[in-house]
Amino acid sequence: MNKKLVRSWALYDWANSAFATTMMAAVLPIYYSQVAASNVDGATATSYWGYTQSIAVLIVAILAPILGAISDYSAAKKKFLRFFAYMGMIASIMLAFVDSGEYLFASLLTIIGTVGFSGANVFYDAFLPEIAKDEDMDKVSSWGFAYGYIGGGLLLAFNLLLIQQYQWFGLPSTEMGTKISFISVGLWWFAFSIPLFKNVIEEPKHPVKKSRSYVKIGFKRVGTTFKELNQFKQLLLFLVAFWLYNDGISTIIKMATSYGSSIGIGTSDLITALLITQFVGIPFSFFFGWLAKKWTAKRALLLALYIYIGIVILGFFMISALHFYILATCVGFVQGGAQALSRSIFGRMVPADRHAEFFGFYGISSKFAAIFGPFLFALVGQLTGSSRLGIFSLVIFFVAGIFLLHRLDIDKGTKEAQQATRNENPLDVHS
Repeated sequence: MNKKLVRSWALYDWANSAFATTMMAAVLPIYYSQVAASNVDGATATSYWGYTQSIAVLIVAILAPILGAISDYSAAKKKFLRFFAYMGMIASIMLAFVDSGEYLFASLLTIIGTVGFSGANVFYDAFLPEIAKDEDMDKVSSWGFAYGYIGGGLLLAFNLLLIQQYQWFGLPSTEMGTKISFISVGLWWFAFSIPLFKNVIEEPKHPVKKSRSYVKIGFKRVGTTFKELNQFKQLLLFLVAFWLYNDGISTIIKMATSYGSSIGIGTSDLITALLITQFVGIPFSFFFGWLAKKWTAKRALLLALYIYIGIVILGFFMISALHFYILATCVGFVQGGAQALSRSIFGRMVPADRHAEFFGFYGISSKFAAIFGPFLFALVGQLTGSSRLGIFSLVIFFVAGIFLLHRLDIDKGTKEAQQATRNENPLDVHS
């Protein structure tokens, strides 16, 4: 294992997690509601924020698998990663220029930034099988998530201080502190991306004659991906399991603060809990990488999912800020580990010549699947009048995912990927 390459790769997670924490989770949603959309009522502002997120996810969902297929064909993962990362960095900095009432401008920049963040991640994930050997993949994937927790958590902690104690920094207002925090995200993301851009070299591929546009090639490759998934029975089984349990995980991430607020948890407690999750996640991401080596990745992932069932049950009975802190700590135990092990298990069962294509499908298909968890949460809560029953309904996703994972044979899936051959060059799609 080349430690310099691994560190360079993992530092990108440190870099871009600033966008995930400051922009997607903690600061930007509040700024959008209170400043950018201050000229509309609160319910309308919330709806506009929801539409903004939906549009961004839809664009990413359409683009990413196509771009993944194109990057495999053109051997240009690094170029695409750089392009989308710069898009996210610039959008983050530009959000500092959004003033009161400019919610359309804020929405546009948020969409651009989210597309940049998610698009770059397709190519970042696809580098994992190239920089880590099979036996090191669990550990390296876990390192990436741990670095992300550290980087995203450190900058979020600084930005919250900048916003809440703005006078310490000689700033005139909380709003100015918030704007500077947006700039810090772009600069942080750029600075810690440099090692990856400099040190990680894409594996060379044999040149293939191209007789049609990259867009047509991309659509053809995506169509082929859908058709050929049936060749990889274990990979398909894992994908269905992943769609289910990851929907539960992503719903907890998205709805935790909203649910906590609905049962009377204060804003400062919610923010503190978010930081707890970040920093608890650091050692436990490493721990699950170690545990996968001792136990196997499948058993370690199953442990994380059983703990998630406990988290959902705890959420159902939660009545105080202390309970929310405990829940946030438990999420920190397993969130990074579950995501890292999912990524490495999938990477083992992907054909070696189609990393970006399959990782693009992996990322985007999970985004499409992730609409069901929040929908079920909201529907159950609405029908029963209890958000507690809404959170409890998420048990379904974890139980179903665990059921399928118990039937997964990772070794068989790895062999299916290794034995997958085609009569023609898999990159030759000009015919």
